[in-house]
Amino acid sequence: MAVHGTVATGFEGVREEFAAFLTGEEHAPGAQLVVCRGGERVVDLWSDGVTGESLLAVFSSTKGAAYLVTALLVQDGVLELDRTVASYWPDFAAEGKGGITLRELLAHRAGVIGLDAGFTPQELADDRAIAARLAGQRPFWQPGRFFGYHGLVIGALVGEVVFRATGRTLREWYEERIRAPHDLDLWLGLPESEEPRFLTTLPILATPEQAAEIEAAARTPYSLGGIAFNEHAPGNGELYDFPNSRAVRAGGQASAAGIGSARGLAGMYAAAAFGLDGRSPLLKPDTAAEFARIHSEGKDLVGGQPQAFGLGFQTFGARFNSTGAGAFGHSGASGSLALADPRQGFAYAYTRRRYAFPGGAASENERLLWSVVRALG
Repeated sequence: MAVHGTVATGFEGVREEFAAFLTGEEHAPGAQLVVCRGGERVVDLWSDGVTGESLLAVFSSTKGAAYLVTALLVQDGVLELDRTVASYWPDFAAEGKGGITLRELLAHRAGVIGLDAGFTPQELADDRAIAARLAGQRPFWQPGRFFGYHGLVIGALVGEVVFRATGRTLREWYEERIRAPHDLDLWLGLPESEEPRFLTTLPILATPEQAAEIEAAARTPYSLGGIAFNEHAPGNGELYDFPNSRAVRAGGQASAAGIGSARGLAGMYAAAAFGLDGRSPLLKPDTAAEFARIHSEGKDLVGGQPQAFGLGFQTFGARFNSTGAGAFGHSGASGSLALADPRQGFAYAYTRRRYAFPGGAASENERLLWSVVRALG
């Protein structure tokens, strides 16, 4: 499979690493890789099957946009991390949730991972509808005591706090403060005019060994993981197909429905940590450090695997040996990964069109990140 695009002098090794794993059907039909050194784009690559301008579903990498909006509003003094969610959103106090703070919610400690009865497909496309249903839901564990990934609902929960505090949606804040000023190809709510650039997500092509591993890891729809990913709801579809719906793409659901490119994701993190086009960084160093500081670490009750979260953002210093302490970002079920590494001075984004095995940041990200760190010297 051919590699297209450009790299700055000294980053040829990144191009070589990108080309090295683009063999076989697993990576067909296409992936994108962008790296910014500070605010300068130094790697802009894509493989056959996509272009640098193609828009792909980034799944949970979407969450980075939601958390960046929240961080900006905390930085502005509009939101307070240790104030209760219910003080902004009174209905949320139902069923013993009155003491949950915004900090605990962002750290995936609230226990409000889904609904007993599940969501309809129409509700899952609409963050305000998700929030309205969750206000009366009893938590699935004692809030604050444990943590578990609120995979399909965290954007709605945080977004409702933003709406109640400001009278404006998270999507409106993202467009005004982040996407439009930096002309980012990362959308919460894809306009009809951008639809021709969107490429549908394709399902996993699992080897026999991977298929056996998938079967061995199967869960019941009523497990914590099943409820968190709405698998117990009638008519729930496959997760890979979720953003292939125009209604989902247009709705701008902030947990998993973002549509964009590696350029858009890397640009967002570069703008946040380093600044773009002569602008100051969106986040002050203290704000970035607080949101990147580990708040939840250990076994995730939903996924059953070790995980580390800051305030919303995944933290990667313990997961990837290549990243520095304080690196923050988010991965997506399709294999995407986007992050900023303030200590080492780069922003990184990788996207792919084919859904990855076993979900989350695809394995090639570790090799790609190492190639970036080596190039930075």
